[in-house]
Amino acid sequence: MEKVAIFADVQNIYYTTKQSYQRHFNYTAFWAQATAGRDVVAAFAYAIDKGDSKQQGFQQILRKIGFDVKLKPYIQRSDGSAKGDWDVGITLDAIDYAAKVDVIVLLSGDGDFDLLLDKARNTFGVKTEVYGVPALTAPSLINSASRFIAIDHKLLL
Repeated sequence: MEKVAIFADVQNIYYTTKQSYQRHFNYTAFWAQATAGRDVVAAFAYAIDKGDSKQQGFQQILRKIGFDVKLKPYIQRSDGSAKGDWDVGITLDAIDYAAKVDVIVLLSGDGDFDLLLDKARNTFGVKTEVYGVPALTAPSLINSASRFIAIDHKLLL
């Protein structure tokens, strides 16, 4: 049985599915598909904590599915922009697990992760799968993955 580690960029998936489909991502359907016939070694969902009850309820759902939810505080800058980026945290965790698993599953469309996938594959020999919204997933990320799985109606609520 393949060992898998899953890394979910919650903010990226929220905004890309909302922009492309005006719908929410179905984490339960994703989990069933990504883990079928596999041994889950680790599963992390990286999110921003605004402290509201709706968001806390969503985080509880992720935990019940099987994710370890990692939170960063929401930072509102004086110019009105916001900060809440998990790229470095996701990368560090994925590299930590690359030697322990057969497959890394990344749920994100962020092209910054292409270097991570190249490193995981070339250094550790691990397969890499990316789940992303086709129109909003960086081509460099798709090309760096061993396998790209398009988020479509089967993975939406």
